[in-house]
Amino acid sequence: MQAWLAGFTQFTVWFEFAALVICVLLAWAFTAVLRRALGMREERSSVMFGRSLIDGVMFPLLLLTLGYIARSLLLVYMPLAVFKVAIPVLVSLVVIRVGVKVLQVAFASAPWVRVLERTISWVAWLAMVLWVSGLLPLVLHELDQITWTLGSSPMSLRTMIEGALTAGAVLIVALWVSSVIESRLLRSAVGDQLSLRKALSNATRALLMFVGLMLALSAVGIDLTALSVLGGAVGVGIGFGLQKLAANYVSGFVILAERSMRIGDNVRVDNFEGRITDITARYTLIRSPAGSESIVPNEILITSRVENLSLADPRVWLSTVVSVAYDSDVDLVRRLLVEAALAQERVLKEPAPHAALSAFGADGLEFTLGYWIADPENGQLGLRSDINLAILRALREHGIEIPYPQRVVHMKAGQ
Repeated sequence: MQAWLAGFTQFTVWFEFAALVICVLLAWAFTAVLRRALGMREERSSVMFGRSLIDGVMFPLLLLTLGYIARSLLLVYMPLAVFKVAIPVLVSLVVIRVGVKVLQVAFASAPWVRVLERTISWVAWLAMVLWVSGLLPLVLHELDQITWTLGSSPMSLRTMIEGALTAGAVLIVALWVSSVIESRLLRSAVGDQLSLRKALSNATRALLMFVGLMLALSAVGIDLTALSVLGGAVGVGIGFGLQKLAANYVSGFVILAERSMRIGDNVRVDNFEGRITDITARYTLIRSPAGSESIVPNEILITSRVENLSLADPRVWLSTVVSVAYDSDVDLVRRLLVEAALAQERVLKEPAPHAALSAFGADGLEFTLGYWIADPENGQLGLRSDINLAILRALREHGIEIPYPQRVVHMKAGQ
């Protein structure tokens, strides 16, 4: 430790600082060239490049590689001091960047991600301090002395910590790979391809997480053959307590595979109408034109009646009912109703709007105006309001009365 500190008083330390600055400039330049060559934009976040030039994993990873090369070259000619600190710092920075960026991509809106990010940062910086100070071998030796027996296998605290860190690294890599695959699959997919690729993405992530979990358990030292009993217990639990959850997951893959409902379709489920914005393994997210969202378990979409308003034809038929006085000109009323509908740009000209005398009401003649639209995802209430206002203005301009309810009350004499 004293010899390392004494190295900072040597003149050669300036050569190390110069070499480190050159490594930083080269890493910055290589990152900028790669970002430009791959067409990465600053507003588009990724694990390797982040949102800015030095925000992702690529910059510290290149800097670490160049730092190792520079350290190997300088070690031939002089004793090192600066790089004994720089290399552990860069290793910790790469670990933190990989863990944080992968968690941000895989679990963008999860509230516990921030806590896990801070945990990774504290563990990485603590390991760096122990490494630089030379206390890491001593701490590992002391941890290796704390032992116990788990079944027939001896375990130590050092083994458990190393296994947990290995398990975390394996799971982060699995999440990273699955996120990359998902972004590549869904980048240019539309319509039927979007649902199918979403199913492949969900299946790939589940498979990678399972393989990562198995590797993590092996790294901790758990015998995987002992999981056969646990697998049987889990199977019984799924059969009894988790049957709804399992049914939702199976239903999610069925929906995505058979493409009876796709992301972007307008559906009506249990009197809730909206556009499908996402189909996950467990639930489907439906957003109404008013902005509210409904989380529908996938099992309901399989076992219940669902109206898909855009599977065969995106056009939707709408109608409004108007009552006028009995002495009104029927042909004029029909023409005014049709003109009021045609005045709106969203109303289709073919098939054309149609106004029909639908009923002889108690207070007047009832007309039904029917029309078609091709963009129900843009909402219906505003269009109905505009057409109703146009009808009201047209009827008033032509002196056509909208009757009020009228009742005749007979009073008997003496009462």
